[in-house]
Amino acid sequence: MRIVQATLEHLDLLTPLFVKYREFYGELPFPDSSRKFLEVRLRRKESVIYLALADDEDKLMGFCQLYPSYSSLSLKRVWILNDIYVAEDARRQLVADRLLQTAKKMAKETNAVRMRVSTSSNNEVAQKVYESIGFREDTQFKNYVLPINSD
Repeated sequence: MRIVQATLEHLDLLTPLFVKYREFYGELPFPDSSRKFLEVRLRRKESVIYLALADDEDKLMGFCQLYPSYSSLSLKRVWILNDIYVAEDARRQLVADRLLQTAKKMAKETNAVRMRVSTSSNNEVAQKVYESIGFREDTQFKNYVLPINSD
């Protein structure tokens, strides 16, 4: 397996798996809107996306997407691991581990103070993977969400 940073040339390869990721979380597929969303993020350099590709072919095994943020207290960059997904037929092959290690390396190279990730409280598989590379549950801060409706 090889890990590469996504470019606009990878959109056709990435979009179908991104759509499956959205469906996994109960969203409607919207492949055209999903592709446009990814295209805008990449074109504007608003996110970093890593792809896990099979060694012998350009088969996408998984991806992760990180968004930059900043910490006013530490005066440093923070990376938000917003999305990570592994294709069903590529699971149990350490794809998520390789993607996370690559993301962690990039965070260090950009002098980030930390990476943040959120997952469902019942997603024990993801929690174990995150903890295995050094993530710790945040016990200092409680997080809140304010939904912004369009009505």
